Amino acid sequence: MADQTQTDLRDRLKGARLALNLTWAGLLSERLTLALWPLIAVVLAVLGVLMLGLQDLVGVELVWGFAVLAVAGATAALVYGLRIFRLPSRAEAMVRLDETMPGRPLRALIDTQATGDTDPASLAVWKAHKARMLERAAQAKAVGGDLRVSRRDPYALRYLAALVFGVALIFGSIWRVGSVAEMAPGAGGGLASGPVWEGWAESPRYTGRPTIYLNDIAEGPLAVPVGSLITLRIYGEVGALTVAETVSGRTGEVPPASAPEQDFTVVQSGEIAINGPGGRTWDVAVIPDAAPQVSILSAPDASALGEMTLPFQGIDDYGVEAGEARFALDLSAVDRRHGLTIAPDPRPELTVALPMPIAGDRTAFEESLIDDFSEHPWANLPVAMTLSVLDAAEQQGESEPQTFVLPGRRFFDPLAAAIIEQRRDLLWARDNAPRVAQMLRAVAFMPDDVFRKEVDQLRLRRAITKLETLARYGLTDEQQEDVARDLWDLALGIEEGDLSSALERLRRARERLEQAMRDGASQSEIEELMRELRRATDDYMRQLSRQAQLDDEANEENRGPSNSETMQMNQDDLQRMMDRIQELMEQGRMAEAEQALRELQEMLENMRVTQGEGGEGQQSPGEQAMEGLAETLREQQGLSDEAFRDLQEQFNPNAQAGENQNNQGRSGGQGQGQEHSQQGGQQGQGEQDDGQQGGSEGQEQAEGEGGGDGALADRQQALRDELRRQQGSLPGAGTPEGDAARDALDRAGRAMDGAEEALRNQDYAEAIDNQSQAMEALREGMRALGEQMQQQAQNGEQGQGTSEADRRAEAQDPLGREPGSNGSTGTEESLLQGEDVYRRARDLLDEIRRRAGEGERPDQELDYLKRLLDRF
Repeated sequence: MADQTQTDLRDRLKGARLALNLTWAGLLSERLTLALWPLIAVVLAVLGVLMLGLQDLVGVELVWGFAVLAVAGATAALVYGLRIFRLPSRAEAMVRLDETMPGRPLRALIDTQATGDTDPASLAVWKAHKARMLERAAQAKAVGGDLRVSRRDPYALRYLAALVFGVALIFGSIWRVGSVAEMAPGAGGGLASGPVWEGWAESPRYTGRPTIYLNDIAEGPLAVPVGSLITLRIYGEVGALTVAETVSGRTGEVPPASAPEQDFTVVQSGEIAINGPGGRTWDVAVIPDAAPQVSILSAPDASALGEMTLPFQGIDDYGVEAGEARFALDLSAVDRRHGLTIAPDPRPELTVALPMPIAGDRTAFEESLIDDFSEHPWANLPVAMTLSVLDAAEQQGESEPQTFVLPGRRFFDPLAAAIIEQRRDLLWARDNAPRVAQMLRAVAFMPDDVFRKEVDQLRLRRAITKLETLARYGLTDEQQEDVARDLWDLALGIEEGDLSSALERLRRARERLEQAMRDGASQSEIEELMRELRRATDDYMRQLSRQAQLDDEANEENRGPSNSETMQMNQDDLQRMMDRIQELMEQGRMAEAEQALRELQEMLENMRVTQGEGGEGQQSPGEQAMEGLAETLREQQGLSDEAFRDLQEQFNPNAQAGENQNNQGRSGGQGQGQEHSQQGGQQGQGEQDDGQQGGSEGQEQAEGEGGGDGALADRQQALRDELRRQQGSLPGAGTPEGDAARDALDRAGRAMDGAEEALRNQDYAEAIDNQSQAMEALREGMRALGEQMQQQAQNGEQGQGTSEADRRAEAQDPLGREPGSNGSTGTEESLLQGEDVYRRARDLLDEIRRRAGEGERPDQELDYLKRLLDRF
């Protein structure tokens, strides 16, 4: 029984002994840490500095000075550690362990009973106490050492030393520590025992080649690109190794051959030699960097609106960085007649940046320069063009100069063409100003025969007066550009006509297309004019649809019988006729195409739209906004005409009111009345008649009250308020086209405000000028809104008012093929059909590249376009 008790006692004390031993070890580590942390910090800091190789970047004196400081610091730290270090005893470990347990059981186990050792009861209590303390001692847990030295290191120098050593482990090398021994006097003999130099050949970044470690390259031939940077580092006794090279071509300040640091650039083939023990020699062959090349693939192509497309090709061994096209006037090829007989004003070369591929390889690529030079003084004149490209090494390559006529917009209206010709003469030389003014006066001599609108006549007269006044005192460059801009705007307004009249736009589109066919225009110009005719036809059809809806809602008695000569045609019939006309033009049968165009015009002027099952009664927000802006434009045109008549009365106060009213009736009702009478009672006639009647009544009432100018100003203010209301409901917010439309309407509103103020001050000339600006801004806003509606149609966001022709156009693929008969996405037609399928594919790729270069597009769309370019 006693043996069993002793065994149990030993087992219980075994855990206590283990805890006591671990506590002693923790106490030992604590005292070692407190004693040796300065020495450890010094050692880590010195090792980190040596592993980073900082000793190779400074002089030998500094290295040995640092070594003395390091040894002194380590000695002081060691002395400090030996002074404070004390080996812990087991009694100290027992005290630390016993303090962590309640009742101090370890101390109690070694205690003896002081009194009552003869008393059985007292002995029993003492044994019970001992047993309880034994159980507590058996549960003892080791106490770890306190390794915190923050009280002894308040500035955390130990962490700084650890940081330096950690950086050295990542970016340094343990082998660099041995380089300190080579700095001792007489240590040069160690050169033969290991590498004492290092070298790198770093190729230019644009080449994409990696850096070469020369220690791994054996002696012999070495090929590197021109412009490579050679870096050599020599370690050890100065003069033991020397460097000789013939690749840099240096002639200025050359470092000594024994310099420990050598850096030079390879510009020619030659030799690099490291002379001395362990040295090497390389025969360097330079890989040349060829200059970039650029060439013009074909003659520039121009659209009907003057946009030039010039395909070109760029080639470089490492890739083209940038390029530009330079245009210079080819004076020897200019037909020096009329206004071009005198010497031209000096002008700098016209420089345009060449488009570069956004994604893909630039070593060999094809791109197209697309730009519009219609407003430049050299438009439609011979120029010499040179393309130049630049690579990353700033080497330049140029193409052979090519002479051609700089494309510009073609004006089919004779009056607009005459104004543009005089604008060209004015920009040719400022000395042409008196002659240009005289020619413009000849153009405006009989205004009733050449001008369709009196406002255009007044604008031309103001431009002539302005030009004559400025020419009398000497025309400056700014004034020359200002007058040229006025003439351009006037000619553009005459050429495009009044876009608020759908029938007028349709007629003008047909006339321009016929004129282009007679003049032998290019295929691209004819296609663009054909697209314009399609858009004008769609606008006219929408106007007829709205009139048909109003007629259906009217009373049957008020509507009256239909005209027997009125034709009925749906959108499918119209689309087939347009396709037939385009087919005739593509086949070169221009006479038949012109006859078909005239027949189409006659049918459209006497037709009546038949609505399909779906109907087109409900308009989209874009169509409603377009209709409202067209009505605003018509009203602004009427106000401008009345202001012009008031201006005439100011200069002719003896004229009778009846004569003025007769003139008003002829100017206001003759042209548009005849136009709308041909439409068979369409909406335009009713709106125009109502507008003119209202305008006449308002004018008569205002004149009766003695305040005609105030009435016009009030009507102008009301029109401005209506435009502000239309701006609030304008669709397309957030899109580039919608923002452009809003900006244009803002300009129109500011011009209307100026016109109102001028009318109240009876300054009719200024009012007419502001009204012209307002109408031009309204036209720009309608164009932008139309582009926004077309963009929505292309994205599949068709409104309820989308025409059948638009849906058919959207159903075609980019190559113009119709979908399959079963309604599937594919098509039953062959891809390789027609003569222009490759041109269409090229146009599609050019369009993708153009859109990919527009940074304002959504990121998702740009990513998709870039993936298409990477693929194709």
